[in-house]
Amino acid sequence: MLLAEVARVSREVAQASARSRKVALLAEVFDAAPPEEAALVVAYLSGRLPQGRPGIGWRTLAQDVTPAREPTLTVAGVDASVTELAAVAGSGAQAGRSRIVAALLGAATEDEQRFLRSLLSGEVRQGALDAVALEGVAAAAGVSAAALRRAVMLDGSLPRVAAAALAEGAEALGAVTLRVGRPVQPMLAGTARSVADALAALGPCVVEEKLDGIRVQVHRDGGEVRIHTRSLDEITDRLPEVAELARSLPVERFILDGEVIGERADGRPVPFQEIASRVGSRVDVAAARRTLPVTAYFFDLLALGDRVLLDLPVRERYAELAALVPEPHRVRRLVVEDPGAQAAEAEAFWARSLERGHEGVVVKALDSVYEAGRRGKRWLKAKPVHTLDLVVLAVERGHGRRTGLLSNLHLGARAADGTFVMLGKTFKGLTDETLRWQTEKLGELAVEDDGYTVRVRPELVVEIAYDGLQRSPRYPAGVALRFARVLRYRPDKSAEEADAVETVLEGRKGTSEG
Repeated sequence: MLLAEVARVSREVAQASARSRKVALLAEVFDAAPPEEAALVVAYLSGRLPQGRPGIGWRTLAQDVTPAREPTLTVAGVDASVTELAAVAGSGAQAGRSRIVAALLGAATEDEQRFLRSLLSGEVRQGALDAVALEGVAAAAGVSAAALRRAVMLDGSLPRVAAAALAEGAEALGAVTLRVGRPVQPMLAGTARSVADALAALGPCVVEEKLDGIRVQVHRDGGEVRIHTRSLDEITDRLPEVAELARSLPVERFILDGEVIGERADGRPVPFQEIASRVGSRVDVAAARRTLPVTAYFFDLLALGDRVLLDLPVRERYAELAALVPEPHRVRRLVVEDPGAQAAEAEAFWARSLERGHEGVVVKALDSVYEAGRRGKRWLKAKPVHTLDLVVLAVERGHGRRTGLLSNLHLGARAADGTFVMLGKTFKGLTDETLRWQTEKLGELAVEDDGYTVRVRPELVVEIAYDGLQRSPRYPAGVALRFARVLRYRPDKSAEEADAVETVLEGRKGTSEG
């Protein structure tokens, strides 16, 4: 199949406002895809590369390459180039990647170039990612969307299951089940404004500490242990102590769900970025284990022996977990049978979790099943929300769906000498209306434009919500905001009224002052 067809559908899906139209467009192209390319077409139109992110920067993608006049580039050809790109390593890797990208862009038409840049940068923004793509596959294959969704959750790969469904129909979905050794998409928690709101929504529940670590899924089958991240990447060789713990348990076949954190001598967790660095692909594992040992804490059990436990309620799954995993390696929890009578107890548990340095709590209905891959309404996380009033220092030009708009904001706090200290970037939380407004407003404040980043006069204040701080040598203050997102612009405030960097570092400002 020509990439031009995929690029066309991506563009038309982005322009379509009705979900039904998006699904119909996707179903049409999925149905037309050759069986051997179906998985690739589904992956590309759900914004993914089978090889993962290729590790190239926007400057490489933004190089000016004359587009081809006629479409000749195939989906299979793109896959071969990306495979070659992913294999580049060692001295001269950057130049090698640049040459491969230039050749790929040179074989693409202008429309295909736009799509490729979005795909390679992970910025396909057509409103047709997994959820809508899944509905398109279901329509093309003539299968139930619910059955397809469950199969994808259990298998972990929409492209793989989609290809099977398009070739074999509903029969292929019936063969998909949870298997030890093959990671399943984790269940995620929704958000509650407070513990009280979560208790009111869920009724009888359990309140568990929310650890700020690496989410892990641990599979053991006899002597073989495999450890996967939330994104289903395998990291077994980077966590030998977790593999050893799994092998020490009294049953030889299971799937555990939990978190890996590091702890200081006083028991408080080390910052998330230190754990992220510890499991980095280029880390000397033996040395890292000596300098930063990690501990696994588990909160769920998905399979035990030959039994799949997903459809059991939390109460029963935990009983099985407690019989398998010793208490020191289970996440702290409080069972709340009567939310009305135990509300104060739950609030106190939340406060103690924060005092111990954790993110907050996850509240789970005692009768909730494990909805793999879903952000279920029966699990709710409650953690403090921090806000800051920061100044926009620069903004990056958008691409994909945001082409022609100013999108990614560079955010700064006020320094004592009247300058501003950058704390991070975000394009999260921006509505279409806000994007249009900020494009016009920041265009008026522009003082320098290199074609990618527009530097602006530091005058515009924006209210930012964030989940916490992490150490970062990239920024002058040595910290960066975690999960920053825009709440609203504050044209009523001057830059002199923005929060000071000292306020950020001391962690004094936790809620908006209005």
